[in-house]
Amino acid sequence: MSRRYDILVIGGGLVGAALAWGLAGGGERVALLDEGDVAFRAARGNFALVWVQGKGVGMPHYASWTQRSADDWAAFAATLKQETGIDVAFQRPGGFQLCLSEAELDARVGALRRLEQEMGKRPYAYEVLDRRAVQAVLPAIGPDVVGATYSRLDGHCNALRLFRALHLGLQHRGADYLAEHPVERIEFRSGAFHVATPKGELSAGRVVLAAGLGNARLAPMVGLAAPVRPQRGQIIVTERAAPFLDHPMSTLRQTDEGSLLIGDSLEEAGFDDRTGLGILATMADRAVRMFPAVAKLNVVRSWSALRVMTPDGFPIYDQSQACPGAFLATCHSGVTLAANHALTLPAMLAAGQLSPELAVFSARRFDVSPHR
Repeated sequence: MSRRYDILVIGGGLVGAALAWGLAGGGERVALLDEGDVAFRAARGNFALVWVQGKGVGMPHYASWTQRSADDWAAFAATLKQETGIDVAFQRPGGFQLCLSEAELDARVGALRRLEQEMGKRPYAYEVLDRRAVQAVLPAIGPDVVGATYSRLDGHCNALRLFRALHLGLQHRGADYLAEHPVERIEFRSGAFHVATPKGELSAGRVVLAAGLGNARLAPMVGLAAPVRPQRGQIIVTERAAPFLDHPMSTLRQTDEGSLLIGDSLEEAGFDDRTGLGILATMADRAVRMFPAVAKLNVVRSWSALRVMTPDGFPIYDQSQACPGAFLATCHSGVTLAANHALTLPAMLAAGQLSPELAVFSARRFDVSPHR
């Protein structure tokens, strides 16, 4: 196996795998370096939403970027199935955000209206529904549901199959998957990147940092910054039930296999990825208030994972001025943005230049001088 490549992608999660799949499809000689299952892999805890509704308040470019990926998801899923035989169960029936109080609904509507104003002439599809309208579509809702917001742009998939399909697909396309290759050091010399791992050194003309929380350590090695922190999220999985929930929600959805996923915690817990009964109980209580029948289901497992969170919650896409050919990609929406990472971003990376439309996502947006 050659140790010299066109592009090295560092990070074997959903972001890195999507980028490597797309780059390999464009004819690049690619290696995907993966630390392995010892990593704080956000992909293992993903809720599997392809979600547009509400994303981008304060940064309308992110709303447009998210919608672009969601619009390309059907073609992306079809290509994965054709190449690998794996159906990632993508569906786009539209998604609901159920509200359990008038105050909650008012806050939700206020955020969406602000985003709509920020989008200007760019279309943004959502509806505000009262209880009666919600019950007409979701007859099993509980008495505490006062209303909801709905967007026809929202969908979901099977994230575990997506992860498997990307890894299988990138290898079918000729990329090398290098498991248990944590990166110790990156050096830029003589116009090439030399990446040291416990299993030897690799080199390439370009390198893409897609290592999630690991980017904070790696980015300065190539003249970049990745101010990311862990944010814990916990998930409950129930036994399989007869289909009753055709639409995904941001905190509750029924998978294609029948299980319910419940998860809406946002916890600043550092690198602690343990579950806690207090948080799990609160999540379960909200789910039962939304759909009382959920109380009859057995919980079969629960877990937590660490999101990759930036100071403002939006992605970072960046390229190095000090080390031309070094790029960074990090986000906490690896499923939603997978189509962009697989279909749109690889062409920019192959060309050695990010599109000007992505300049708003540079980490330089955090370089704000204090007032004097």
